[in-house]
Amino acid sequence: MTSLPQVAPRIAKLTVLSLGVALLATACGGSPAPSSTGSSSAAAAGIACPAPSATGAGTSAAGETGTVPASATTTPTPLKIGSLLPTTGSLAFLGPPEIAGVNLGIKEVNDAGGVLGKPVEVIHRDSGDTKTDIATQSTTALLGQGVSAIVGAASSGVSKTVINQITGAGVVQFSPANTSPDFTAWDDKGLYWRTAPSDVLQGKVLGNYMATCGAQTVGMIVLNDAYGTGLAKNVQAAFEAAGGKVVAQELFNEGDSQFSSQVDKVLAAKPDAIALITFDQAKSIVPLMTGKGVKPTQIFMVDGNMSDYSKDFQPGTLKGAQGTIPGTFAKEDFKKQLLAIDPALKDYSYAGESYDAVNLVALAAEAAKSTKGTDIAAQLKAVSEGGEKCNTFPTCVTLLRNGKDIDYDGQSGPVSFSDAGDPTEAYIGIYEYQDDNTYKPAKEEFGKL
Repeated sequence: MTSLPQVAPRIAKLTVLSLGVALLATACGGSPAPSSTGSSSAAAAGIACPAPSATGAGTSAAGETGTVPASATTTPTPLKIGSLLPTTGSLAFLGPPEIAGVNLGIKEVNDAGGVLGKPVEVIHRDSGDTKTDIATQSTTALLGQGVSAIVGAASSGVSKTVINQITGAGVVQFSPANTSPDFTAWDDKGLYWRTAPSDVLQGKVLGNYMATCGAQTVGMIVLNDAYGTGLAKNVQAAFEAAGGKVVAQELFNEGDSQFSSQVDKVLAAKPDAIALITFDQAKSIVPLMTGKGVKPTQIFMVDGNMSDYSKDFQPGTLKGAQGTIPGTFAKEDFKKQLLAIDPALKDYSYAGESYDAVNLVALAAEAAKSTKGTDIAAQLKAVSEGGEKCNTFPTCVTLLRNGKDIDYDGQSGPVSFSDAGDPTEAYIGIYEYQDDNTYKPAKEEFGKL
């Protein structure tokens, strides 16, 4: 396949992190997936202002009026977005909120008249996990159906198996949940973007937080993949910088079902706290630890395993355990909108990031006056910074159609992209488990990359 030109220069290193803490509490502490082949679209009854013509001046990557891409000089094809999100595998619990976020975004875009005057179509496909080849098959199907952008995958390990396939086809890959730092320097032709912050930030927050909760030593049980080892590295660096010591770190592989050896080795080091950097393997690991006397208040979890365990454990099993999820706390009105899309939702992890990904792709297509993947990618940074603040598609697209530069901030918090397609600032939420083994917000920390 012919190589594509670079859309934008890439920055291969992260700048120094600075954290500002917004303390919201003083204590330190599943739904049916859409059809994999289905699609949905809806036209609006009206539009806030007329859709632009397919010819004429457009918005440049710098947010200024400039020449329309050559691909936009004829009537563009309708925007088609694929989703590559988990309905099976070890991250299947993240699928429902992410898919609901995508569907809510699509609905609001189409209720506002669609993109360039045409309804947007969405096609959902399962990503599976790294134990299967589902993601590759799903990606092949989505590309065959002519999508301009793919929202997904959730797993960094899964994204690594398909990123070259997607970006090599000139299609935008926009992950709402990838956190591996490896993607910052990936040779993606300017086509890979994400609304989830790099684990440089989540790792720093979790490492510092365990220290502020009084832990002087930490043991870690870590999934041996891009997500697990990358996050563990940053947690360890932050915890040790705060004066603590990691006394044990045990790895396991995706597909493993026995974890007694890892648990025994970590407990033998007698750590004050234990960080579980896993996916749904926590369902097996937590009972092994608590059965050997580990208190739930010693357990710290991460976005890969922060889930509703009310049907998995006896009441009180996780009471007092804490964990981190990138993104700001979901607002009540946003939760209501998501529940209208999927009444069975139990948590909202990465729903905001998925919703924002759809809005940003749609707004970038409007700014480019094109539904071509490379044209959309060239506008993503521009619509995220420097202009008039807006946080919904109808408001933002009206500004664009009136010739204004925009700065989209969404449900996941402020959105400003680096040249590498990473968020340059983000919230990390800290949550605490209750007696029923569900979690509630404890506090937020805000950081910049």
